[in-house]
Amino acid sequence: MDRSEQSPFFQQNPFFKVLFREIDRMSGSPIYLFSTLIGPLFAFVILLTTFSEYIPRNISIALVDRDQTTLSRKIGMYINATPEAAITIRVPDLQKAYNKMARGEVDAVVVIPEDTERNILRGMQQRIPVFINNMNLLKGGYLQKGIYKTLATISTGLKLQIAMKKGRSAEQAMANVMPVKLHQHILFNPFGNYAYFLLTALLPLMILVFTLLTTIFAVGVELREGTGPDWLEHASGSIIVALAGKLLPYTVLYCVISMVMNVILFVQIGTPLNGSFFMIALGELGMIITYQFVGILFVSVMANVRLALSIGSAYSMMALSFSGLTFPAFGMPAFAEGFSYVFPFTYWIHIFVSQAIQGAPEVEGIKYLSIFLLFIFLSVCSFPRLKRILQTEKYWGKI
Repeated sequence: MDRSEQSPFFQQNPFFKVLFREIDRMSGSPIYLFSTLIGPLFAFVILLTTFSEYIPRNISIALVDRDQTTLSRKIGMYINATPEAAITIRVPDLQKAYNKMARGEVDAVVVIPEDTERNILRGMQQRIPVFINNMNLLKGGYLQKGIYKTLATISTGLKLQIAMKKGRSAEQAMANVMPVKLHQHILFNPFGNYAYFLLTALLPLMILVFTLLTTIFAVGVELREGTGPDWLEHASGSIIVALAGKLLPYTVLYCVISMVMNVILFVQIGTPLNGSFFMIALGELGMIITYQFVGILFVSVMANVRLALSIGSAYSMMALSFSGLTFPAFGMPAFAEGFSYVFPFTYWIHIFVSQAIQGAPEVEGIKYLSIFLLFIFLSVCSFPRLKRILQTEKYWGKI
């Protein structure tokens, strides 16, 4: 905006003077364009491409068929038909299959022993060994579920055939084979879609990473360039007005990015929305503002842009690990569980899951939103120090 076109109110009001000053700085540097628009959107594209399948499919399996009978071929065919598994190689002995799994060429080995068909037809119990590489828990869990379900289906079918050959009706045979039948109801994420599980955390994580680091840079650059006194002069000496005018453009831009994220999550991916969208949007706004205040706190305490950016990077990326989403907080050691509470992202996850997935009452979200105020209050306590270091020449030029 041309300053000549601004009304006297905008020219004299300290808040707008700082606001237009920051917009001028943003428009003159590609760093701000990348950190507020290009970077977050590019991260979204990469994550969506990575998790485009939503559910792991066709995980590679090696089959060792030592029986070579009609039944063994049927077992292999059924395993290959499961969505989770794909028999990519058939080898004659276990050692070769195991070597391929050790080299990472396959993720599981299924062995059908000799005399499998003959033992089953005689009514004898037959074990089918399955070796699963569980280093990747997600793939290992899906493989275990898919293979077990297939073998259980085959086993049940064979028992039914044997029972019916002995003269029992289909109903009697089924009752004999499965006297207790599990009737399960999966309430949340019934399709096992790990996009609901991961993207709902990774997409907002990208927003908070860019929010925190951009805030540190935008505030810290005033120290690096020694422009703190000029910044405060535009704000008539008020650090609160200076910060409000400087950070408002970033708040607006990241709120726009969060709306793009919501379209991706709820429209493109189809994440359930069983609760209040207003509470989710309010939580996103609270998360963005809270991480901006955390960025201010880092600059105030460290008075060094490079150090603040380094620690801010680690702090933002550790948030996912300690949020309790990938590994439950109650299973962590006491120190780690306590450490999880120092990340605002932990409370954002609670807000999103309770509102979007579980459909909990709005009061659940308000409870976690109120915790954001503690982080904001802690940052506000550092404002006097920030004002002091902005005016102190010995802190200028710190990289």
